[in-house]
Amino acid sequence: MDFDHRRVEPVFDVSTTERESLAAPNGDATPARSDGTRGFHLIDTTMMYAPRSGGVKRYLSAKRTWLERRRPDIGHTLVVPGRKTGLQEPGLYTVSATKLPFGDGYRMPASPNKWASVLHYLNPDIIEAGDVFVPGHAAQDAGQDLGVPVVGVCHTDAPTLAALHLGDWAEQPTFNFWAQAYQRFDHVVAPSKHTAARLAEAGVERVSVHPLGVDLDLFHPARGNREALLKRLDFPSDSRLLVFAGRPAREKNIDAMVAAVELLGDPYRLVLIGAGKDTKYPSRVACIDFELEPEKLAGVIASCDAFIHANENEIFGLVVIEAMAAGLPVVGPNKGGVGELLDDAVGQLSDGVDPASLAAAVEALFARDLDALKLAARRRAETRHSWDHTFEGLTRLYTQLLARTPRRSPWRLSA
Repeated sequence: MDFDHRRVEPVFDVSTTERESLAAPNGDATPARSDGTRGFHLIDTTMMYAPRSGGVKRYLSAKRTWLERRRPDIGHTLVVPGRKTGLQEPGLYTVSATKLPFGDGYRMPASPNKWASVLHYLNPDIIEAGDVFVPGHAAQDAGQDLGVPVVGVCHTDAPTLAALHLGDWAEQPTFNFWAQAYQRFDHVVAPSKHTAARLAEAGVERVSVHPLGVDLDLFHPARGNREALLKRLDFPSDSRLLVFAGRPAREKNIDAMVAAVELLGDPYRLVLIGAGKDTKYPSRVACIDFELEPEKLAGVIASCDAFIHANENEIFGLVVIEAMAAGLPVVGPNKGGVGELLDDAVGQLSDGVDPASLAAAVEALFARDLDALKLAARRRAETRHSWDHTFEGLTRLYTQLLARTPRRSPWRLSA
């Protein structure tokens, strides 16, 4: 199987075996080409996709489900890292990449050329990249060569993370790389005004804000079973259950949440989902391993009394609106993406993410009418954060970008 488009050949470094493994079972590697009245072929590509992935994977999975149900005219393909290059299931292709040590299943692609070649092969009309690393770089190269628009979604504030993990010296060079990478996209999607402002600082001009959404049927108060969770964790029946779900990353400030609960004392308890792996915490803290089944994750969250979040540099805070959809008020910082999602109607804003500030906000929350706050949190999720709103806005953006892009001459795969 060879390409009949000459420009592809110089960057194509996928082996013959890998090319054959890319072909769909019916022999056609891509959805049907759009003809102006039908839909188009969208590729989503990112390295932030692994068995234990969080918000990015949930966003992509939700998009795929929504497109199948609401826009079947749009062909949708995911291209993500994996053990080998090829078709894994309908609409999901992997590119071989090495597992990161201590990376919780994440893989680091090494070859932009190979990644770009796979994107070429799958023949998109538009590409969305979820990072600025190898997949994002490859998406930009493939888009330029094919003459198709490439959208970048900003899921991570890389300069802030670099400073946090490596030291202040790393922030400026990372910011420069981050700025240059996003400036190359045809358009950039920011999930919050906070993120859009950071991109504006980086000189990125073509930006629009598209907040993320939540599965309102999956995250629902009815999934809660408080008594069963208390029994599972061996907590007293009068416990006030705070919960956090996420990776055990430094920026999540897990230790500050633990210290806040220790300051509060009885009857407060903290449930960590995924974030407390392999760590010994005091008896007031219970650690639950990452829940692979979304229904179980939603059930544990809905069984608690309030959600707590301590990252003041969060890009958006998808888990915050998932908690609100499950009927939980939220304690969180008054900064970053989380600060945009919260107000007194649905939770309690904290003046800082130090233990004392978090503890004070938790006490203030529980001094209020918790039942009324739970109802308000659910209503907020229903009225502002449905996936319909998110993906209707994004598909309009894709259509606008395609309308401004001159149609390239179609090219095909030849057997």
